[in-house]
Amino acid sequence: MFIPRLAYKNLIDSLNSQACVALIGPRQVGKTTLAVQIAEQTASRYLDLERQSDRLVLEDPDFFFAQNRDKLVILDEIHRSPEIFSQLRGEIDRARLEGIRNGMYLVLGSASMDLLRQSSESLAGRITYVELEPINIVEAHQSGIDLTNLWLRGGFPDSLTAMSDAKSFRWRTDFIKTYLDRDLKVFSERTPTALIEQLWTMLAYSQGSTVNYSSLAKSLGVSSPTIRNYIELLDQLLLLRVLRPLRTNVSKQYVKSPKVYVRDSGLMHALLGMQTDMQLFGHPTVGQSWEGFVVENILSVVPHGTQANFYRTAKGAEIDLILQFPGLQTRWAIEIKRNIAARRKKGFYIAKKDVDADRCFVVYTGSDRVALSADTEAVSLLEICTEIQDLFKTTVP
Repeated sequence: MFIPRLAYKNLIDSLNSQACVALIGPRQVGKTTLAVQIAEQTASRYLDLERQSDRLVLEDPDFFFAQNRDKLVILDEIHRSPEIFSQLRGEIDRARLEGIRNGMYLVLGSASMDLLRQSSESLAGRITYVELEPINIVEAHQSGIDLTNLWLRGGFPDSLTAMSDAKSFRWRTDFIKTYLDRDLKVFSERTPTALIEQLWTMLAYSQGSTVNYSSLAKSLGVSSPTIRNYIELLDQLLLLRVLRPLRTNVSKQYVKSPKVYVRDSGLMHALLGMQTDMQLFGHPTVGQSWEGFVVENILSVVPHGTQANFYRTAKGAEIDLILQFPGLQTRWAIEIKRNIAARRKKGFYIAKKDVDADRCFVVYTGSDRVALSADTEAVSLLEICTEIQDLFKTTVP
């Protein structure tokens, strides 16, 4: 399976500076493969808590942890045994008294919510979080994978590297079915999977639109609060991206609802039945798909603490993505278009002034860097992602 070099480096750095590291991400994104690769480089003990035999090993956790204090203990699918977090806290504190401070535990989970809730209660100051994203444009380019394949198939390694589009599509449809039929119940037992599938598909059709909770609720025959809860659940499962609006001037009327994206473009295409690039290019949602693909790739390379929003006023001033980087007094405005020949609307120029952006970009499907005006450049997705990485020196030698 494809191992992103940057993810490997980030995980090693985190283990060298913290007692416990949580590697989180959706199923099949490569967490176990990455953890096993790290385990091969050091003395370690690996337990998969989906297996009953491995859960039995932890029936006496104090004994197990004491016996393996000189090893990196890797606990996969930690949400299956969330009670372990309280045991980890005591063990970390005892080990610190003996001078052992970093690189003790690596815990893996298929979603953020249980890890964040349980660990924040038990491991405050003792844990660092690393999110493993699907493969992005920089990693794909380094491996010789072209943009269209990544966009069509998405960034899940087994989907991206499948022998054919048909096999990739089958992998993604199986992934969706498994998530709905089995994995979703781990996190929310009473959630109706058929309704979640309908909602997920409806959100794929409206990719990148501001969410209308009441309209979705009416279509699905449930209440607006229920739709909010289901969207929040899919967001916490790292399957949706909820992007909030930016507000800069109290005198303006802003769109209040967030935008919602299916995070992985390949899953979006599978939900809508798109198997080939020709089907994608001819589909009514191709522009929305490109927007979500760009947003997700850019947000996969920004540093921790970056504030990401979109901007839209009631009068139509709009920018797709606004980035405010931590530690820098700078704001980037990013418009997303498939074709730079497309006429930019008046609202784009108004929005640029409203947000007072230091740099403005239009990200398109081409490869040339083109000056569109005195303060706006058209750039490729690869180029803007690489520029962000270079700005914060996060590239891997």
